[in-house]
Amino acid sequence: MLKKLTLNAMAVGLCFSAFAQEPVNMEAVQKIRKEGLENSKVMNISYQITDVIGPRLSNSPGLKRGQDWAVKYFNEMGLKNVHLEAWGDFGKGWSVEKYYAATTKPFYRPIIGSPKAWTPGTNGPIKSEVILIQADTVTDLAKYKGKLAGKIVMIESVTIQPLSTKFTADAVRFTDEQLSAMANAQPATPGARPGGTPGANRTPANAMANQRVAMARLNAVRAAIDSMLLAEKIGLKLTYARGGHGTFFTSNGASYRLDAKPVSPELEVSAEDYLHILRLLRGGEKVELEAEVKTTFHTQDPKGYNVIAEIPGTDPKLKNEIVMIGGHFDSWHSGTGATDNAAGSAVMIETMRILKAIGFQPKRTIRIALWSSEEQGLFGSRGYVKQHFADPADMKVKADHEKLSAYYNLDNGTGAVRGIYLQGNEAARNIFQAWLNPFADLGAKTVTINNTGGTDHQAYDAVGLPGFQFIQDPIDYNTRTHHTNMDTYDRLIEDDLKKSATIIASFVYHTSERAEKIPRKPMPAAPAPRN
Repeated sequence: MLKKLTLNAMAVGLCFSAFAQEPVNMEAVQKIRKEGLENSKVMNISYQITDVIGPRLSNSPGLKRGQDWAVKYFNEMGLKNVHLEAWGDFGKGWSVEKYYAATTKPFYRPIIGSPKAWTPGTNGPIKSEVILIQADTVTDLAKYKGKLAGKIVMIESVTIQPLSTKFTADAVRFTDEQLSAMANAQPATPGARPGGTPGANRTPANAMANQRVAMARLNAVRAAIDSMLLAEKIGLKLTYARGGHGTFFTSNGASYRLDAKPVSPELEVSAEDYLHILRLLRGGEKVELEAEVKTTFHTQDPKGYNVIAEIPGTDPKLKNEIVMIGGHFDSWHSGTGATDNAAGSAVMIETMRILKAIGFQPKRTIRIALWSSEEQGLFGSRGYVKQHFADPADMKVKADHEKLSAYYNLDNGTGAVRGIYLQGNEAARNIFQAWLNPFADLGAKTVTINNTGGTDHQAYDAVGLPGFQFIQDPIDYNTRTHHTNMDTYDRLIEDDLKKSATIIASFVYHTSERAEKIPRKPMPAAPAPRN
């Protein structure tokens, strides 16, 4: 009887992929599914990060509030080795204390917009006729000298065109056909452009030279205009923001470096409002605008920090090895950074909560990192990798390089996990396919050889470590929420976040318990010295 019960338990608790023989602990999967799908706290976590803490621009008070909250939450959860860890010098923080703008002539109309990051304020309320600066060459600027002090200005540009109506949905999910194409993708041919052959479809050399000359001329004019506006001490510069229907994509108008050159106050204006003013000015009408912008620079501590916490490993032989998960915690400033990337951060925090809630005592140590300054260049993750694993400049590995099994990242919006990008690591395919199989009913089944970029797993991949980003449904990430004023809690999809946390928790569980670490690609060669 005892033998029969043991065999039955094994049959329930351990199944094998038919083609890979990669073990999957189904008993653990069921515990993870129950906790992740029925007892989720992912929306509570998301609420804290977005509605309560707010935007988390690098080195801003908002990011500091978020990091302090995460440290407190991790300690309350019972995680160990919880700390803020400096990755290097970043520069100035910046925050908006007040913003208001509206046209007052030809009629009153509030303006949708936001101060550009790291730009100064207006030093109190200002009211001015809007001046349209028209300059194709540097010499065209002479006529404006001595006439712009305290004025609100716009720059004429032929690149600003009327808005067009779209007839496609803003939000979409991957179709079965698209996921199948990902699964069947072949490794990229070295030197090939996407969808092509090595060296194919290259732009002719003379055309490229002409483009470079035109771009250099345009940049020279723009630089001269900015210098003139600063010297003239304008009141405010209005800039066209990409987007539509009141949604605008934000950016920075100056550098965050401590020694950054001064710039003029700059307001990023939604397309509809900007084009309204531009049409009036082009038509010869007088436009008057009032505004007040107050921004603050924060220079007390120029260092950047990541939040680190762990569930310690328990196996005598494997506890010093590491499974890492993470997402970037910083955001832009015009929304509350919900889909970019409170969603990924909340899912990874929820992943740790799920594993703690089911009483999991991992063989390997599980470590979470909430990165900072991803938006400015993956600085948090790159700094961490350089300190702990290897410097991509010379590829000299540190002791922890051998200890890492894998790093899993989430940073593509609210969309549910549908699979995983192998990042060219074919040896991991059957492992990940076996781990995805129990979640086919949640729509997660695709393993693709393809790479994906633009986020923190690249810091690991760059030094020969297994770093992976999950495939996520795009939803309205690139059309409505990524870096926009509409990136708020309301754009989060609860069921998707629950599914993602559940699937990733299972991946982390199995990576920790696996007899061997995740296979690695060949170590990249150190770059050749520059002459």
